[in-house]
Amino acid sequence: MPHDLDLLDETAWRDLVDRFGYRMWAVARAFGLNPSDAADAVQAAWLRLIESVHTIRDPDRIGAWLVTTTRHEAARIGRGRAGDPLPGLPAEIPAPDGDPVAAMLTEEDGRRLWAAVDTLREPCRSLLRLIVTVPEIRYAQLARCLDMPVGSIGPTRIRCLKRLRSLMEEDR
Repeated sequence: MPHDLDLLDETAWRDLVDRFGYRMWAVARAFGLNPSDAADAVQAAWLRLIESVHTIRDPDRIGAWLVTTTRHEAARIGRGRAGDPLPGLPAEIPAPDGDPVAAMLTEEDGRRLWAAVDTLREPCRSLLRLIVTVPEIRYAQLARCLDMPVGSIGPTRIRCLKRLRSLMEEDR
């Protein structure tokens, strides 16, 4: 990406959307937002970019900035929806370029994996979705999102992954 953020340039916008849009949508959906609310969160993040473009010091970090801003917007929108189950994540969420694990998963594997995640009880379902769609999320953030003690995130994660592995092996 060029170091001068010319957001009036249609090509620059398309490049930003192509590079970061999928991740922004995944983050918004991981917060349990319905498609309409997720669209609002993503749109609000783009708007914040327009409002804040002059304050961005490191254009190479714009992707992280957009994801973080989307996370804040999704959390703001989702605060009133505590307790609602997270909707299913589609198997076709594009994976980041160069992700070897994602490259190994076929579309059918992705469908099977998300179907297995959908059968898990809470908090496993939400915990695994957040870990997958927001890999840089910290335990303290997970604890706040899931209303769990920080110390129980690791053991819960291990139990959830073991259960998911069992489900995937049963499905073979």
